[in-house]
Amino acid sequence: MEDDYYLSGGSEEEDDYYPSDREAESLDGLENEESDAQWATSKAPSSKVITKESLLAAQREDLRRVMELLSVREHHARTLLIHYRWDVEKLIAVYVEKGKSCMFSEAGVSVIELVDLDPPESSSTLMCNICMDDVLAKDVTKMDCGHCFCNNCWTEHFVVKINEGQSKRIRCMAHKCNAICDEGIIRKLVSVRHPDLAEKFDRFLLESYIEDNKMVKWCPSIPHCGNAIRVENDEFCEVECSCGLQFCFSCLSEAHSPCSCLMWELWTKKCRDESETVNWITVHTKPCPKCHKPVEKNGGCNLVSCICGQAFCWLCGGATGRDHTWSHIANHSCGRYKEDGEKKAERAKRDLYRYMHYHNRYKAHTDSFKQESRLRETIKEKVSHLEARDSKLRDFSWITNGLCRLFRSRRALSYSYPFAFYMFGEDLFKDEMTKKESEIKQHLFEDQQQQLESNVEKLSKFLEEPFDEYSEEQIMQIRMQVINLSVITDSLCKKMYECIENDLLGSLQYTIHIIAPYQSKGIAKAEELTWSAQANSNNKCQKISNQATGDLIEIGKASASGTSDESTQLSRKRPRKGSSAGSMFDLNLPAEVHQPNT
Repeated sequence: MEDDYYLSGGSEEEDDYYPSDREAESLDGLENEESDAQWATSKAPSSKVITKESLLAAQREDLRRVMELLSVREHHARTLLIHYRWDVEKLIAVYVEKGKSCMFSEAGVSVIELVDLDPPESSSTLMCNICMDDVLAKDVTKMDCGHCFCNNCWTEHFVVKINEGQSKRIRCMAHKCNAICDEGIIRKLVSVRHPDLAEKFDRFLLESYIEDNKMVKWCPSIPHCGNAIRVENDEFCEVECSCGLQFCFSCLSEAHSPCSCLMWELWTKKCRDESETVNWITVHTKPCPKCHKPVEKNGGCNLVSCICGQAFCWLCGGATGRDHTWSHIANHSCGRYKEDGEKKAERAKRDLYRYMHYHNRYKAHTDSFKQESRLRETIKEKVSHLEARDSKLRDFSWITNGLCRLFRSRRALSYSYPFAFYMFGEDLFKDEMTKKESEIKQHLFEDQQQQLESNVEKLSKFLEEPFDEYSEEQIMQIRMQVINLSVITDSLCKKMYECIENDLLGSLQYTIHIIAPYQSKGIAKAEELTWSAQANSNNKCQKISNQATGDLIEIGKASASGTSDESTQLSRKRPRKGSSAGSMFDLNLPAEVHQPNT
C-alpha cells in the first residue's frame, strides 16, 4: 500500500441520494484483524421495529412492569407512564426518591380509592353538582378521587376533552381536582352515545406509547409504512426501518452525520430558500430610494434612473435630480467615506462566496454519488463475466465490499461540508472560539477531509475500471488496491468523526451539538420486535432499595422506552397516517388476552 494514498488531492465529487446499506453485500471479512483492533467502535444503538401488531404488546410490557412494581390497576399504571412519557426508569427513580404518595399526586392518580360503606339504593335520587338536577343513583358515577356526578355530565365532559385532543389525560370535573379519570369509565360512558369517539379514545391511548415516548418515533416514510422505531440506548443515532428508509432518529430527517440536527436543518433551509439570491442582489444592485426595487447599473455613469422615474446616485444611493456633468451631480455630493455601508457590502459578498465554496463541493459529491450508484448493476455484470471465465479466481466479495465502502465514505464526505460551513462560520459558534483557535481547528479538520476525499476518489476510480477484461494478474492488483483503499477510507472516516466529536464539538462550552456515531458497517437495520424477546428480557431483573420506604423492590430489566436523561434537543414528532386501520384493541381487557403469536 503506497503512502501517496493519503496525500494526493481529490476531485470535487459528492452525493445526495443514498441507497440502503442492506441492498449491498455484507462487509464481513473486509477489514483485517489489525484494523478492527485499532478502530474498535462502541456498540451501535440497537433498534426495534414496532408494527401495528406489536404496538399493543410493547405497551403492555411496560404496563405490566409498573403494575407489578406498584401494585396498581392498569389505568393507573397507564396514567403514570403517560405522565412520565413512558420512561419506566425515570418513573422508578421518582418512586425511589419521592415515594409513592408524592409520585401519585404529581401524576394525578388517587392514592387511596374511596369505598362507600353505605352506598345509596338504585331507586334513590342524588343531586348532581354540575347540572343541579336530581338523578337516580344508578345514573351517577363516582371516580377514584371520590367526586360523584351524573352520567350525562360526565359523558359531555369526556366528549369535549376527546374532541380537544386531551384523551390521554382527562381530569375530574370537580374544582381544583387534578385526578385523572378512569379510562374504563370513560370508554363505557362515551361508547353508549358516541361509539366512534370511544374508538378514537382507544386509539389515542394506544398511540400515546409512540407520541409521548422520546425513545419511540414513527418512521417518516412517505407514504407512511405504518411502522415505528424504538431505540434501546441513544436517541441521537441513525436507523433503518424495515421498509428500507434510513433516517436520523433525533430529527426524523434523512441521515446526515457528521452534521448535527441543527446544522442540517439550517443547511437545508439555506439551500431551499432564496437567501443566496438575496445576497447576490445585495452585492450587485442598489435599492431605488422611491420604490425600493433593486436596480442594476448597466453603464458607467453613477447617475442612474429606476423604471419608476426616480434618479439617484449609485455611489451613496441617495435621491438626486437629473442634472449632472462629467465631474458631479447637481446639488449632490457624497465624496465622504461611509464605512458602515462599505463594510456591509463587502461582508455580503464574502458570505456569498463562502457559501458557494461549500455548496459547490457538497453538490459535486452529490452528483458523484448519483453517478456511482449506477455502478451497482454494472459491477454485477462484471462479476458475472468473471464467474463465467475459466479462472482460479472465485471470490469477488471484495468488489461489492469496496462499493459499499465507497457509498458510506461518500456519505460522510458529503455531509462534512455543511458541517464545516457552520463549524467555522459565525452563525453558531462565534462566541465559542477565538479567530486563531478557529483557524487552527479548521486546518486540522480540512487536512483530514482532504485525505478522505483523495482516497475516496481513488477507490471510485479503481471500481470503475473494466477489470472483467483484464488478466488474472491485473485483477489481483486491482483487488489489493480496492481492499487497501477500503480499509484506509474506513479509518479516515473514523478519524474524522473522532476529530469532530473530541476536538471540535467536544470542546464547546456554551452550546451542545451531538452527532450520530460512525458505523463502519453502515446504518444498522432495525429488528422486528417480538413478544418472546420482550418476555425473556424481563426475566432478568435487578433489585434496588426504596430509600423512601425501606422496602426491597424487584424491578425488571431496563426498558427501551426511555431514559432518565433529558433530551438536549427538541425532536419533531410525525403524526401517523392511517394508523387506525384494522380491528381496534380493547385496552380494558387483561394483557393475556392480547398476547400475539410468536
